[in-house]
Amino acid sequence: MSLRDSLDLIRVVRPEAGTAALQNEIAAERASSLGAAERHVVAALERLEKATANRDNALNEARRLVWQYFVQRELVGFRRHTDVIHELKITPEVLVGLGVMPRGPR
Repeated sequence: MSLRDSLDLIRVVRPEAGTAALQNEIAAERASSLGAAERHVVAALERLEKATANRDNALNEARRLVWQYFVQRELVGFRRHTDVIHELKITPEVLVGLGVMPRGPR
């Protein structure tokens, strides 16, 4: 039985349950995705802290991942980032360049 068949069956029995099940699944996916994005940011910040030779690359990666994380947070309704900036110890060096990506070949 496919997910669609299951949802159709749920709707026949209790219509509101089908919508609730789908909303719960969407919320779980959002939370999982946001958690993964945060883990990527933490790892990038750790790499930046340890970087010596390829510091510019590590800085650009950290900026890109923090920017993506902030966009994802905003998409799920979190508009303020102050708490996570402090919690994750995102440095001004990273914040000042958010969204600024070096140009590559066109």
